[in-house]
Amino acid sequence: MALTGTVTAFDESSGLGTVTADGGTDFPFHCVSIADGSRSIEPGTRVSFETGFRVARTEATSIVRL
Repeated sequence: MALTGTVTAFDESSGLGTVTADGGTDFPFHCVSIADGSRSIEPGTRVSFETGFRVARTEATSIVRL
């Protein structure tokens, strides 16, 4: 089930970021989870995403710009 939210942080040099779901939960992500392959996304971008268990935690995956 896809969730929606906003990218609230992204560090281009490390490829790490955070998506805050519309319900307020924060999900970390790595740039390889951006579905279009761009490996970069601006904070403030509205997205849909899935969640998955990676590196011993729940992360945002399959991130798509809306």
